[in-house]
Amino acid sequence: MQKLMHQLKYKGRKDIGVYLGAQFGNLLKYSVFFNEINLIIPVPLHKKKIMKRGYNQSEQFAIGLSASMKIPVSTDCLFRIKESETQTKKSRYARWQNVYEIFSVRNTDRFKGSKILLVDDVITTGATLESCIQALNNIPDVCVSIGVIAFAKH
Repeated sequence: MQKLMHQLKYKGRKDIGVYLGAQFGNLLKYSVFFNEINLIIPVPLHKKKIMKRGYNQSEQFAIGLSASMKIPVSTDCLFRIKESETQTKKSRYARWQNVYEIFSVRNTDRFKGSKILLVDDVITTGATLESCIQALNNIPDVCVSIGVIAFAKH
């Protein structure tokens, strides 16, 4: 999995994210825990990171999930309000500090009552996802579930 993630994030292999998303979506669509999801939101990257990498790997994962689950993806709800340093090699607390309040939401009325599947490529400590969820909780009556491709030992 580590090699696949490296290819997805650093070698331009967007197809890996789409494929893994589609496979994961084929499992989730039969789960009672995910049958009320009506929106998929990938963890957003900062504009500078997207320009450097060329794409958001979590969005590729979301595209695959969307195709197999028949649920739309939104990339215009959750966004980064500031750039953060890479989380690699940071301690648990440093990771949390690094992503504290770096996300925000727009168009909260449009997403009111949504059942969101928030997706990311890798979870290590959960700091990034926690920060995203804090922002998404500003949407009235929202319910957030998470899905990730892989987890890393920290």
